[in-house]
Amino acid sequence: MGRSRGGLTTKIHALVDASGLPIALKLTEGQAHDGRSADDMLGSVVAGNILLADRAYDCDALRQTLTARGAWANVKPMPRRRNIPAFSSFLYRYRNLVERFFNKLKNFRAVATRYDKSPENFLASVKLASARIWMRFNESMH
Repeated sequence: MGRSRGGLTTKIHALVDASGLPIALKLTEGQAHDGRSADDMLGSVVAGNILLADRAYDCDALRQTLTARGAWANVKPMPRRRNIPAFSSFLYRYRNLVERFFNKLKNFRAVATRYDKSPENFLASVKLASARIWMRFNESMH
């Protein structure tokens, strides 16, 4: 989501619920593998849940972790994968809730322009913006 000081990129990883509201947020370096970095974000995924993710998260370790929890991973498989796991393209369409969350996040100038250069401060800005997104959603419900 932008360049940091030194020319390195930073990725924001988000776990959102069925309403598109953030549950877990994390920052990683741009060159880090997405599938391996998602393990510590899956604490709120319980039995019966379905995780929708893009190709970057396609790894057997992630699928095994979710299977052990009783959840199902609907992750789009990589094109060169030999053993293609079960995948529902119908359910995959709901992954746009994550993209919508990132578009809402980009409305906050400090996040979109990466105003804070240190990763800790930038993650704090992302979390503040996420809290505002939660508040907007709850205001519209009343």
